Amino acid sequence: MLQLGKKQTLKIVKKVDFGVYLAEEMNAGEKERVLLPGKQVPREAGMGDEIKVFLYRDSKDRMIATTREPLLELGKTALLKVVETGKIGAFLDWGLEKDLFLPFREQTGKVSPGDEVLAALYLDKSERLCATMKVYHYLKTGSPYVIGDEVEGRVYQVSDNFGVFVAVDDQYSGLVPHQEAQGTFHPGEVKKFRVTDVKEDGKLTLSAKKKAYLQMDEDAALVLKVIDEFAGVLPFDDKVSPEVIKREFGLSKAAFKRAVGHLLKERKVEIKDHRIYRK
Repeated sequence: MLQLGKKQTLKIVKKVDFGVYLAEEMNAGEKERVLLPGKQVPREAGMGDEIKVFLYRDSKDRMIATTREPLLELGKTALLKVVETGKIGAFLDWGLEKDLFLPFREQTGKVSPGDEVLAALYLDKSERLCATMKVYHYLKTGSPYVIGDEVEGRVYQVSDNFGVFVAVDDQYSGLVPHQEAQGTFHPGEVKKFRVTDVKEDGKLTLSAKKKAYLQMDEDAALVLKVIDEFAGVLPFDDKVSPEVIKREFGLSKAAFKRAVGHLLKERKVEIKDHRIYRK
C-alpha cells in the first residue's frame, strides 16, 4: 500500500520518457503506482530494481515519489524554517521541492519568515500532508531522563489552565505545571528546565526553577537589579500584593519574600517606611 508522508522501498514497474513508475508488486495496477521523475532515477536502475523513496503530493496535488530526504515524516516532529506567511497559513521548508503548508488554525503563536518552529506532520481530511505546531500528541514519552536531571526544552504552547508545554530535546513530552510557571514563556524559546517527576506514561514534569538554594540566589540578584532600576528605592516592601510582584519580578510572593529575606540577612537592603532601600 502506498503511504503518503512515509519512506518506502518500491520496485520499478514501468519506464516512461519522464521517469519511472514504482509499486510494491510488478503486476500492480495504475492506482497502485507512483511516479518518480526522471531526474531522480538512478542512472543504472532497471525494471524490477528497488528504490527507497518518500511519497508526497506535488504542486498539482498528485502523489509523487522523491529520493530526496525530507526533514519530517508522518507522525513525527522536527524543527522547520518558515519560508512564507499568508492569510490562511504559512509554508515551511522541509527539504523537498514543494514547501509544507502550516494552516493558520494549527499555529500556536504568530510566525514570520525566517522563524524556526517545532512542527509535526499529519494528513488532513482531504488526504493532504500538512504541518501542525500542536505537537502534544506527537511527542515521545520514553525519555532517558530521571528526577533531578537538567534538560533543555523548547516551549511550544502556553496554557492558562495547565501551564507551559515543553518539547524536551525537541522530541520528548514535558510540562511545567501552572503553579510552577513563574515568569514569562513564549512559544519557540529554548530554556533550561529541571525534571521534578517522571509520570507512569513517561511524560516529564518540569520546573524552570533551579534547586532551592541556587534559585534563591538567582531571585535575590533579580530583586537587586529591579531595585537599581528604581534608582535604589523600591516603592513598596515585601507585603505588597502578589499581582505587583508578578508584574515587576515574574516571581511568586513566597519566592520574593525569600529573596528579600536573603538580601536583608546579607545586609544588601533595608526596609523602612514601607519601602525597600539598596544599601
